[in-house]
Amino acid sequence: MSVPAWAWVAFVAFVVAMLALDLFVLHRRAAEVSLRQAAGWTAVWLAIGLGFGALLWAWQGGDIAQDYLAGYLIEKSLSLDNVFVFAVIFSALSIPARYQHRVLMFGIVGALVMRAVFIVAGVTLLEAFHPVSYLFGAVLLYAAFRMLRGGAHVGLSGQSRALRAMRRVLPTTERLHGQRFAVRDGGRLLATPLLVALVVIEVTDLIFAVDSIPAVLAVTTDTFVVYTSNVFAVLGMRALYFLLAGAASRFRYLQPGLAIILAAVAVKLLTADLYEVPAWASPAFIAVVLAAVAILSIRDRPPPDRPAPDRPALDRPALDRPAPDRPAPAPRPVASSAGGRPGPGPGAGSRSPGSRREPGSTG
Repeated sequence: MSVPAWAWVAFVAFVVAMLALDLFVLHRRAAEVSLRQAAGWTAVWLAIGLGFGALLWAWQGGDIAQDYLAGYLIEKSLSLDNVFVFAVIFSALSIPARYQHRVLMFGIVGALVMRAVFIVAGVTLLEAFHPVSYLFGAVLLYAAFRMLRGGAHVGLSGQSRALRAMRRVLPTTERLHGQRFAVRDGGRLLATPLLVALVVIEVTDLIFAVDSIPAVLAVTTDTFVVYTSNVFAVLGMRALYFLLAGAASRFRYLQPGLAIILAAVAVKLLTADLYEVPAWASPAFIAVVLAAVAILSIRDRPPPDRPAPDRPALDRPALDRPAPDRPAPAPRPVASSAGGRPGPGPGAGSRSPGSRREPGSTG
C-alpha cells in the first residue's frame, strides 16, 4: 500500500505526543501505578489500537485492516510473555514499584527505535531475496518448539552471569538515587540500578523482537502496517505489565498458546508460495487461540487454600488449650495483700511477661 508522507508524520506526531504526555505530565513524579490505573490505561490503549484498525478499514479497505489486526494481535499476545520476564528483571534487581514505570517508559522508546530498524531491514531482505522467508519460518518454528517446551527467552536472577558481566563492564552503584539513571561519585560516572534494569530490558526486547517481527512479516510486508501494529502493541505494554505482572501463575496455558500461534504463522510463511491464506483467517485464528488460553486458564485455576476446620489457632500452643471433653479450670483465687485487702488484679499495675515498656512512658 502506498502511504503518503503526511500519514507517517501524523502517526509519529501522535506517538510522540502520547509519550510526552505520559512522561512529563501524567507520571512526572515517581509513584506506584495502582491496579485501577493500570486497568484504565490498558483499556485506553486497546481502544486506540483497535480504533486505528477501524481507521485503516475506512481509509484502505478491509484487507489492509485485517492484516493490521492480525499483526496487532500477534504482537499483543507475544507481549504477555515480555510482561512476565520484565517482572523477573525488576525482582532480580530489587527495583521499587514506584520507579518501574520510568524504566519501562524509556525501554519502550528504545524498543520503538529498535523495531523500526528491524522492520525496515526485514522488509528489505524479503523484497530483495525471497528465500529469506524460509529462514524466518525456521526461526519461528524453533521459537514455537522452545516455547512449547517451557523454555524462557531470558533466565535472570540476582546472581546471573549476564548481570555480573554487565556490572564488570559498566561501573554501577547498588544504591538507588531517586529516578536518576546515573550519578557522579568521586569524579566517576556510575550507573544506578535503574540504568542496569533499562539495559537488561532493552536486550530482552531485542531477543523477543527476533521472534515477533518475522511473525508479523509473515502476515504482511507492508512497512506502515507492520510498524503501526508493533507500535500500538508496545505502547500498551506498560499498563499491561502493571495489570498482569503478579498473575503469571494464573496463565498456565499461555506459553503453549503462543507456541501454537508462532507455529501457525511459521507454516503460513513457509507455504506462502503454495497457498494464500485469506486475510480474515489470521486474526480469527489468533483470537480463537487466545480465547481458548484464557478459558482453560480460568477453568484449571487451583482453588484457594482453606484451613482445616479442626486446625488449632496459630499463636496459641495446643498444650495450653483445654481438652474439648473437659471444662476449663476455674480461675485461681487472688492472694490477699497485707491488711486483708485483696491484691491488685492482673490488669491493674501489672504487665504480661512479654510486654515491654515504651521509652519515656510512666507507671
